[in-house]
Amino acid sequence: MRGRHNDPYKRVGSREHIPAYDKGENPVRLLNNKPSWRRSLRHVLVASLSSFLFGYHLGVVNETLESISLDLGFSGNTIAEGLVVSTCLGGAFVGSLFSGYIADGVGRRRGFQLCALPMIIGATMSATTKNLWGMLLGRIFVGTGMGLGPPVAALYVAEVSPPSVRGAFGSLTQIATCLGLMGALFIGIPAKEIVGWWRVCFWISAIPAAILALSMEFCAESPYWLFKRGRGAEAEAEFEKLLGGIHVKPAMAELSKSDRGDDSDTVKVSELLYGRHFKVIFIGSTLFAFQQLSGINAVFYFSSTVFKSFGVPSDLANTCVGICNLLGSVIAMILMDKLGRKILLLGSFSGMAVSMGLQAIAASSFASGSGAMHLSVGGMLLFVLMFSLGAGPVPSLLLSEILPGRIRAKAMAICLIVHWLINFFVGLFFLRLLEQIGAKVLYTIFGSFCLVAVLFVKKNVVETKGKSLQEIEIALLPQEAN
Repeated sequence: MRGRHNDPYKRVGSREHIPAYDKGENPVRLLNNKPSWRRSLRHVLVASLSSFLFGYHLGVVNETLESISLDLGFSGNTIAEGLVVSTCLGGAFVGSLFSGYIADGVGRRRGFQLCALPMIIGATMSATTKNLWGMLLGRIFVGTGMGLGPPVAALYVAEVSPPSVRGAFGSLTQIATCLGLMGALFIGIPAKEIVGWWRVCFWISAIPAAILALSMEFCAESPYWLFKRGRGAEAEAEFEKLLGGIHVKPAMAELSKSDRGDDSDTVKVSELLYGRHFKVIFIGSTLFAFQQLSGINAVFYFSSTVFKSFGVPSDLANTCVGICNLLGSVIAMILMDKLGRKILLLGSFSGMAVSMGLQAIAASSFASGSGAMHLSVGGMLLFVLMFSLGAGPVPSLLLSEILPGRIRAKAMAICLIVHWLINFFVGLFFLRLLEQIGAKVLYTIFGSFCLVAVLFVKKNVVETKGKSLQEIEIALLPQEAN
């Protein structure tokens, strides 16, 4: 790559790393002192705005869908209602498809800004439309930004966070998603009482999108991306912003260990799908598939409808859903770097299977009246709590850790394409399946996927807590080469 030959941080053997530090530095001090998380926190918080927007647009149609359908003239048409929910997921598929090329081509910071732009355009179109087609077009634009945001956020947070807190910082994006969902639910509560309030709900979303685009001008670029582009001096400057001057030399030396002189632009899709990286991409895609086949987004999209069938006020139900989601995400942030990713995934999917079992029982003849209501509502809230403990925050974080730097952005995009495809069909057909096969069978299917996910995680997922991205890459690549 151009500029690589003059790079002072060319790849060296592991025994040469300590001498590579400045002679004025104390190696023992460098090894014992962990970089402060405070320097990188503000950059992660700005990046988390993309996750907030992701959650907001997932939940914005929950409380407002009834008002939207009445105002735009498609009330009672379940396919049209499903399209309003899931069209943005089709747009997200498109955004995810190009996310790897954008993140690698223009960088992580510009990727966030390109994520914010269609969200602003789409929110404006949705807020001002007079018919169903205008709403769907606006949702497609919003979805494009939603598809671009999560992979860029996962890459960026993993690449700017110190290893000791990377799990916690990765969980911040899930917390931001929860806050976005809760914000959408709370802002949507007046929609049934105030005519046209649903339009305000869409207008409001343009504000955090604009803040994201502007704030990224003042955030650090990913040193990993800069180094991969042959811009070693700029990467060093960004490491100083993120870690502090004392940790720059060790970070650059560590970064050089996994560099193999490959230009990410030469990565071919065939290499990702059939080459030595297939196994890790298969693991990531399957984790995202199980995440969606668990039925979680059916809960987020249609919780108002489900709770309403039991006579539970939708605003109360959705508030409880939001609180459980946020509580679980906070607990996950605390435990992520203590228990590790694999333990949280196993516990999460196991708890979700039990929760779906409770809901299946509630929908059967074994329960009736208040007993069925308590089982269903309790099972759904437990399901959301267990999801947010592991199945929600871990897959994106884990993939950004185990994917080699050379293919990280493009491989993440492939894994998220699977995510969005399944998400789209769950959102589109959930209500129809609920009508056709009933809640008991549908919840049993969701629970079965959760059980299969437990077996898959136990067999295939590796633990990554506390390790640098370079250590993980070096450990995994020899196995992939065999």
